[in-house]
Amino acid sequence: MNGVSPGTGGTLVYFQCDDCAVEESRTEAAGGKVEQPKMSIGEYGFCSVCIDTEGNRFGLLP
Repeated sequence: MNGVSPGTGGTLVYFQCDDCAVEESRTEAAGGKVEQPKMSIGEYGFCSVCIDTEGNRFGLLP
């Protein structure tokens, strides 16, 4: 969007998936980066944090 810069501040949107490791493995092939590989979040399961091709962060959560 004009006048808005991508970045790491602000809201972090999480996308639901079956296995965040599978989806994060697709990130670099699509031009993004994995910022935080699949990690345990205790009793809540696992999550990953990635950066898209425009520099925006997003999370993956099964």
